[in-house]
This record gives sequence, structure tokens and C-alpha cells, in this order.
Amino acid sequence: MAVKGAAAGTGMLLVTANVGSLFDDPENLQKNWLREFYQIVHTHKPHFMALHCQEFGGKNYEASMSHVDKFVKELLSSDAMKDYNRARVYLDENYKSQEHFTALGSFYFLHESLKNIYQFDFKAKKYKKVTGKEIYSDTLESTPMLEKEKFPQDYFPECKWSRKGFIRTRWCITDCAFDLVNIHLFHDASNLIAWETSPSVYSGIRHKALGYVLDRIRDQRFEKVSYFVFGDFNFRLDSKSVVETLCTKATMQTIRAADTNEVVKLIFRESDNDRKVMLQLEKKLFDYFNQDVFRDNNGTALLEFDKELSVFKDKLYELDISFPPSYPYSEDCSQGKQYMNTRCPAWCDRILMSHSAKELILKEKDALEVTRSFVRPPCSMEEEKISSILKCIILTAVLINQVLSATFLDC
Repeated sequence: MAVKGAAAGTGMLLVTANVGSLFDDPENLQKNWLREFYQIVHTHKPHFMALHCQEFGGKNYEASMSHVDKFVKELLSSDAMKDYNRARVYLDENYKSQEHFTALGSFYFLHESLKNIYQFDFKAKKYKKVTGKEIYSDTLESTPMLEKEKFPQDYFPECKWSRKGFIRTRWCITDCAFDLVNIHLFHDASNLIAWETSPSVYSGIRHKALGYVLDRIRDQRFEKVSYFVFGDFNFRLDSKSVVETLCTKATMQTIRAADTNEVVKLIFRESDNDRKVMLQLEKKLFDYFNQDVFRDNNGTALLEFDKELSVFKDKLYELDISFPPSYPYSEDCSQGKQYMNTRCPAWCDRILMSHSAKELILKEKDALEVTRSFVRPPCSMEEEKISSILKCIILTAVLINQVLSATFLDC
């Protein structure tokens, strides 16, 4: 995946990954995840690299603290990262704070050959040269080199303790300033509720939260710069439209709870063919009989139902999607290419950018080759396992005073 012109500029690699499952089985999952991550670094050899993690530490954060420390130390001291002599790590470890905890982790690595890179101090309102390796954790609210917020509880009242929010940092490389925003938006609490309306109520909740973030990074407190927002947006396909399309010729059976008469299950059966079950839908079940439809031709047939970003088309830009839905891949290492039957597959993990960032990336489009690919390891059993573990989206770019070229991948 060579990018023409890379030798003349600064290679930039952006990665986003929801890593919660890595801390459920650290001995196996972390080892394989890191091995694949290091291979990506070796392949692209970036000069500036940003890794945005969501659900860092997993579901049981307190029990995973030792695994978190080991993961961070491995990233900073690995031989594969020896050429990155400067780093900034921001970990929200304040899991006891219901008001502030986001479980976000932002990692930034700078190659030894990279000169004149600065990070913005939001309190002093000035840039500071980046030297050495530093780790910040626990109470990030007092760290001047970033802005961090958890979304208000009333944004998503169904969830008693949501950890959704964002972390923003600002950088300057060779006079090119840009914001990097690590974000985690709200999920769909129920497949049945998501199916009821088009667009779903959860789509509206995500729009509200993303709109809040964009207002914050575009307000009048600081000079406006280009920005990249990447993380787990939890964007879902329009459930009602997807189900109606997948089950066009099916009949629907409704199952209700005996005590409350509440709908608890929908069963869609083929009208003929011995009434074969095509889809079963429950609160946390989306069991469609043929998963190939989500993978064939990188799921292109489903892109028409990926509508959530359209609300922000005047504020955000995204390179063409050329990879299958990134969620919810099985967490079973023996089923590397399978989706779990909990949710309808969707492109939850995204790298979005401001239109000014797009102009920087595409400015030299005619002079430089711009390629976008879906990258998956070869399909040996061991490597197939890795492909499900390293669920991330990557953007590589070239900077020569401005961003010149980009490669968009999913791993």
C-alpha cells in the first residue's frame, strides 16, 4: 500500500479501535492484537501515529487495571515501536466517577525523524514542543493538553451509567494545525425499538451527541483548524428499511410476553419454501439466516441504508467505504469472519473529517495516487482469528506542510 510522495513528506497514520474485548482474555487476544498492530506500523512506517481506543479496560475496569498497565507498557517499550522516541498517552482510568468516566484511551507516537511537532495547551492557549514519553491517566479533566467530556446522562436515559464521550487534542506539524477527536457515541439499546421507526430513536440520540461535539470543537474559544473525528460512532443501518428489504417476501409473526403483552420477538418466515425462518428479532438478537449478504462485495448493497452521517454532510466528510461492516464481529477466536447475531452488522467505526481537512487531503489528488483498500490477513486459521480481533479503521496520510494523500483501510 505505497502512497506516492510519502518520501517527501510526513507519513500520518490514524487508527480507531473498540478494544473492550482485549481485556476479557488478555493472554490470547492482546498478544494477537498487538502483533497485528505492529505489522500495520511496519507496513506503513508512519512518522506520526494516532491510536484512538474506546472501552479501554473492558467492561470490568477495576479487575482489568493490571492488564491495562501491561498493555500500555508493551506499546511504549516494544521493539516494534523503538523508532518512536516521543509519545503521549491519555487514559481515562477514573472508573469510580460516574460523572466523568468515558473509558477512552488516546495514544500518539512520534517517529525519531519527525521534527518540529507541537501540541496545543488548551489552558495556556499556546503550542508546546513535544519531547519524551508521557502518560496521563485518572483525572484527565485537569490535563491542559486535552479537552475531555462525558455526555450528559439525560442524552441516553435508558442506560443507567453510560461511558460515552470524547477526548480532543490539537497538534501542529510543519505549520499545519489540526484537531484529533476520539469519540464514542451511544449504542442501540434494543433491536425491537430500533426497528419501530425510520430513522430510529437511537439515531436521533447519536445526532444530538455528535452535534454537541462539533459545536464544541468549532466554537469561538480557540482558533479554528481542520479536524479529524474518529472512533466508535455506533452508526447503524436504518433497521426498519433493512428488515423490510431482507424480508420482502416474508410473513411476520409477533411474540408477546404473557404478563405484559409487550412484543418480545419477531419472526420472519418465507411465504413458501416450507416456511423457512429468515430472521429472528429480539431486544439483543438479530439472527439473519444468510450472513453472506453483509460481506459480499464489501456489503455494498447495504450502503444505501447507512444514512446517519447524511445529517452532517455540511460539516463532515468521509472517504468512500470499501470494506464490510465493522460490527459486530464474533469475539470467538475460532470464528474470525463471523458476525455475532446480536445486532444487524453496520459500519460503527469511522474516520470522519472537516471539509477543510478533506481539501488538504485531496488537494494534490491529480498529482498523487489516492487508494482505498480493505485489508484482512490471509485466511489461515490463526490469521483468520486475528482479523476479528483487530477491528479498527485506519487512515494513512502524507503531510508536506499540508496533507496531500490518503489511504483508507479496515482491519
